[in-house]
Amino acid sequence: MTTFAAPCNSLPLVRHHSITTIFRGLFIVSLAGWLIMGAFQAIVLGQSAQADSNLTVDRIFGTDEFLEDSYGAVQWSGLKPAYFTLSAPKDNRPGRDLMRIDLATGTPTVVVPADAFIPDNQEQPVNVDGFELSADESKLLIFTNSKRVWRRNTRGDYWVMDLANHELKQLGGDAATSTLMFCKFSPDGKRVAYVRENNLYVQDLNSLQITALTKDGSDTLINGTSDWVNEEELGIRDGYRWSPDGESIVFWQFDTTGVRRFHLLNNTDSTYPRITSFPYPKVGETNSATRLGVVSASGGPVRWLELPGDPREHYLPHVEWTLDGTQLLVQQLNRIQTENRVFLGDPSSGETRPVFMETDAAWLENENPVRWVNNGSDLLWLS
Repeated sequence: MTTFAAPCNSLPLVRHHSITTIFRGLFIVSLAGWLIMGAFQAIVLGQSAQADSNLTVDRIFGTDEFLEDSYGAVQWSGLKPAYFTLSAPKDNRPGRDLMRIDLATGTPTVVVPADAFIPDNQEQPVNVDGFELSADESKLLIFTNSKRVWRRNTRGDYWVMDLANHELKQLGGDAATSTLMFCKFSPDGKRVAYVRENNLYVQDLNSLQITALTKDGSDTLINGTSDWVNEEELGIRDGYRWSPDGESIVFWQFDTTGVRRFHLLNNTDSTYPRITSFPYPKVGETNSATRLGVVSASGGPVRWLELPGDPREHYLPHVEWTLDGTQLLVQQLNRIQTENRVFLGDPSSGETRPVFMETDAAWLENENPVRWVNNGSDLLWLS
């Protein structure tokens, strides 16, 4: 195993050959490109401030303008230089229009009028908390009725709209209201996957047939999303990834069996106090067991990745498919977070091999996302 080191705030460029040989080389690159998206989004989200430059209590707390995360507020077009956003209709109709904004001219085009967000059995438009377009921009995924899970509103209802005729279909079958999480289009846009009650599902958008990919989810066994601690410390919420060909899904599983529970007393929400309990491992106590599974999007047995070490004494903060979909890039932190070992895994066999390791005598940051470049022959690594 080879250990690579780089100066703080630098980006090593790691090269490999067709993702089949060990990573080689490090080069320092600029962070400027990564900042462009954030800067532009800040400009887009801040347009309303141009009309009213006064900072008021109502603007700060009565609007979404300054939220840290504005779910689905802006999505880039993958087909043309434009972005999509939601905007209140100019004629004061209820709901919001879905707009496409041309980058060169700033010209707005109404893609979906607010009226089209009204389901057949309702009188008002659904309240769009977030949205996503399919890769070919022919379908729209709508997130609504969102509810908080731990820290953010990640549970709710999902609808899909055909943009050719504005036909709306609700997803989830007979699922209870606001129980779906992290719904995402397959790469071909013909199916979606989502998490419901700690299990992972795929639904066909034509027939609406639902296939359960996992069935063992429970209060202590969590598939496709995260337990309290891994969400808090590592930012894992959306706990699954479609393969590039849409044939498979890799997902996290957390087993909280044996983790002692922490109790919070809530005296503020009602006349009588309410106790909230959740598995929370303190220092030296039993941790959740974490592993990564690969399952066919059509259903079938799960293949678990073979990673070294005690699954209760290691974290798995990141997993991504290589661009060609033949392997998985997995990061594994030891519990005290002084070693970050990176593996390539075979999704067919579950076998893994180490490709490099980063160490620090004190502590390693978890902020090290991977960005593939040069058609997947190189990657950017934030050290």
